[in-house]
Amino acid sequence: MTVDEQLKQQLDEFRKDFHRLRSEISKVIVGQQDILDDTLISLIAGGHVLLEGVPGLGKTLTVRTLADALHLEFHRIQFTPDLMPADLIGTQVIAEAGDGRKVFEFQKGPLFANVLLADEINRATPKTQSALLESMQEHSVTVAGVTHILSEPFFVMATQNPLEMEGTYPLPEAQLDRFFVKLLVKYPTVSDLETILDRTTENLKPKAEAVLSGERILQMSQLSRMIPIANDVRRYGIAMVVATHPDHELASAAAKKYVRYGASPRGLQALILGAKIRAILDNRYHVSRDDLKEMALPVLRHRMILNFEGQAEGISADDVIQKMMADVKDDALAAA
Repeated sequence: MTVDEQLKQQLDEFRKDFHRLRSEISKVIVGQQDILDDTLISLIAGGHVLLEGVPGLGKTLTVRTLADALHLEFHRIQFTPDLMPADLIGTQVIAEAGDGRKVFEFQKGPLFANVLLADEINRATPKTQSALLESMQEHSVTVAGVTHILSEPFFVMATQNPLEMEGTYPLPEAQLDRFFVKLLVKYPTVSDLETILDRTTENLKPKAEAVLSGERILQMSQLSRMIPIANDVRRYGIAMVVATHPDHELASAAAKKYVRYGASPRGLQALILGAKIRAILDNRYHVSRDDLKEMALPVLRHRMILNFEGQAEGISADDVIQKMMADVKDDALAAA
């Protein structure tokens, strides 16, 4: 078997495992296929997911079901205004050594898991929210000068209610940037509501079974990085990101008018990694511009800070991104 044939077989298995995992989750979650796809893409890419939507749309159930479908340790943290950083990370406690001496011992918090549900994350204060920063980026936790490495894979899936709802605190920009994607959970359709009633008000209650291991997720992550991307396509992705920067020479007209800060290099990395996985799922072995465009909204919407004019006119980040994509030319960086 040649190297190309071996890679093709591995990518075929990648697609089968992806669809098997999605099908298992779909036994419980009705509709929301785009949400599921982007969530699984983020998991495989090694990123984190922020789900936003009003209460009752199944955000928490989606995370729980994902955890059920994986052979991984799952913890849930309910974020509240009185939650403290030590409640997440853990703390030093006094323990008795074998010789009777009193020593400090680190007691791990619920953050030490493979899949972490940060439920209603924007109901906690910024001090507590920031406790996740190191773990989300470095996959480690430092307490009393000692660094504790988290087990892999480490996946944070946070839910939040819209900021206009009472009792919420906006996430810091630094933390938002650590989420691979931000997904907007919409209200289900009429047919989806009928299916939800069938599954929740009848005798039979579906449950997802564990179908993939953490080791397999890590293998899929490494495999996705092997997908090549042509230089002109990569430069198109760069052009998409710099077009969100209002002070850049290649900024789109919408960004110049409505944006205060544009997307960071993390946004570009997420754009490329997500596009590589989408290419695999589309049975291709190279990244196209369409793959980048499909990832633009979930990857960039939370990395753009609107200025006063954008907020006053009720412009959303999605509006700016869509206008930006219409302005970016295929050869935007040719002369840069």
